[in-house]
Amino acid sequence: MRRVAGIAALAFCAAAQAAPPTPLASGDVAALLAPPSKGVKVIAIWALDCAYCEENLSALRAWQRSHADVDLVFVSTDAMSQAGALEARLKAAKLDDVPSRAYADATPERLGFLIDPSWGGETPRTVAIRADGSKKAVSGALDTDRIARLVGVPAS
Repeated sequence: MRRVAGIAALAFCAAAQAAPPTPLASGDVAALLAPPSKGVKVIAIWALDCAYCEENLSALRAWQRSHADVDLVFVSTDAMSQAGALEARLKAAKLDDVPSRAYADATPERLGFLIDPSWGGETPRTVAIRADGSKKAVSGALDTDRIARLVGVPAS
């Protein structure tokens, strides 16, 4: 019986661990940028060395919790070789329940350009894509009012 309990505990711990980020290569960007069938898709671009990124990710996740029509995905500009550190950071911030991607391309600048041609590479960067295909992007720190303006949804 102890053995069964031990196996069950190990399975629970494995299931409770954060999912690692999945690779984002240039061939994946079109699907990432595809408009949602309804509501708004928000792509939160961040990096491990970014001072405001974790705060932005938390603000966006809190926003999403009260706006069911917002799809959220985190994209790290850090390489997939940093997946462990990315996963640990998101888990520590209790943000590991959001789909996460990490750069997996030999030319990261190209990925940035494909995601947002007007982006200079600064983080945090947030891109909102509406169901009608329209897009809006901003750089810098986010608060509730700025998120509302970005996604075009009134604050609750």
